[in-house]
Amino acid sequence: EETVDALPDSSVVSPSQGASIAEAAGVSVVSPMPGTLISVDCSVGQAVKAGQVLMILEAMKMENEIVAPCDGVVKQLVVKKGSKVNTDDVLALI
Repeated sequence: EETVDALPDSSVVSPSQGASIAEAAGVSVVSPMPGTLISVDCSVGQAVKAGQVLMILEAMKMENEIVAPCDGVVKQLVVKKGSKVNTDDVLALI
């Protein structure tokens, strides 16, 4: 999935592309595998560092840390504790 560093306010992203303008303007944190989120350790507006644990994903009876791919601020949380996700689902935007 491509990310765009800067997107002018006048740009239009069609729903058929499966991306919102907010998603195109940030870095997506995606699920590496299907599972259930058992912990969400960040909030919108929180500053995060690359490698910081944002969430814990339970998959196949194992707990997997979902970490920030870069330094930044959490712009949007797409999921919450207890959410079931699939591979490549967007979890958050930084």
